[in-house]
Amino acid sequence: MPDNPLHIGIDLGTSGCRAIAIDDRGRPQGEASVALPAPRHNGARCEQDPALWWQATRDCLTLLLTRIPASEVAAIAVDGTSATLLLTDADGRPLGPALMYNDSRATEQAARIATIAPADTAAQGPTSALAKLLWLRDEGLTQQACHALHQADWIAAQLSSRLGVSDINNALKLGFDPQTNTWPDWLEALDLPRSLLPEVVAPGTPLAPLSTDNARHFGLPADTLMVAGTTDSTAAFLATGASRPGEAVTSLGSTLVLKVITERPVFDARYGIYSQPLAVDGQRRWLVGGASNSGGAVLRQFFSDAQMREMTPRLYPERRLCLEYYPLPAPGERFPINDSRLAPRMTPRPHDDTRFFQALLEGISRIEKRGYDLLAELGAPYPISVRSTGGGAQNSAWAAIRRSLLGVPMLSAKHSEAAMGAALLARSGAHQNNRGTP
Repeated sequence: MPDNPLHIGIDLGTSGCRAIAIDDRGRPQGEASVALPAPRHNGARCEQDPALWWQATRDCLTLLLTRIPASEVAAIAVDGTSATLLLTDADGRPLGPALMYNDSRATEQAARIATIAPADTAAQGPTSALAKLLWLRDEGLTQQACHALHQADWIAAQLSSRLGVSDINNALKLGFDPQTNTWPDWLEALDLPRSLLPEVVAPGTPLAPLSTDNARHFGLPADTLMVAGTTDSTAAFLATGASRPGEAVTSLGSTLVLKVITERPVFDARYGIYSQPLAVDGQRRWLVGGASNSGGAVLRQFFSDAQMREMTPRLYPERRLCLEYYPLPAPGERFPINDSRLAPRMTPRPHDDTRFFQALLEGISRIEKRGYDLLAELGAPYPISVRSTGGGAQNSAWAAIRRSLLGVPMLSAKHSEAAMGAALLARSGAHQNNRGTP
């Protein structure tokens, strides 16, 4: 390992690729980003050419290495969108476009999975990686395939030439059982070639050195280590600094996503709740959460970002309006209420836009409170603190409303970029490798 090692995290998102380099103390030393073309949408189908990911990764890494000393890089890890799947041949060449995380064409395959799989598996639903793999098989597209890989798996393989490996978090929606650390027996009933399924390791596991060609191309040390990554949402959670049971993170993006660290897994398919293992300071914990359809997308139906910024100083968080809104962008909710026909409730509307804006924020905050209450009822700890990410995290008035309702400290996230979480995994893998840990 170099005297002053740097560790790189690469985040493949829906609109771009981002990379961050940190030193051994976790301090950012450089970052870079490049845009990605939007995936191709056609009804329930959503596809993207994996070559675009690889080009974006190369461009982003090249840009980052103009800002940090390449000779000090010790390890790299990649995170990617969950349940984005592609097939490759024995040499890692894609056999077609990747089916993106939100591709929902595999409805018949999802119904087949539901008849044989336990309700608590993350592989339920038409957007799961397993449903996508069954669709590809049913279309005759697996006949020449040697590997079924997720987005992060394939980019890691492109960088290191070690194929056929995934991490636990990515493998969950392909059917992997995180409690037994095995591919479960019920997969046999689906008649899938087991050879397609990847070897599964923990996030942060050392994989292999960078390939000779890539080390030469990027000017990196020959022993630069490729480390197993994770999904984008888990990487973003790791970046916040939350690490103890009971510490929670709320993502205030287009949707409202709640996650809390637990000592034991919690599952409830009724609300789309499942748990994924989380290695923190050498201890195995679990990350459990749920996602509401409420969130920033509702706010943007009524106000622009500029309007919300202008109104925020005029909010009165201490004077609750109590209009009992349940803001949704359209009928249907999944968590903390599971009702596909649940109607949005956003009336009566005050004449004053600022009061209406505050009522919407209060409504989303009550959904957040109800979500954490539900997770606690199901066996997770009620939050001892909440960190926030996403665009809404910057709204101090909203934070005050949420603090009042949740009754716990609202802490600042150390970082909000998923690439930072991937960089922390790269650092963990480098330290394991340095100690000779397999």
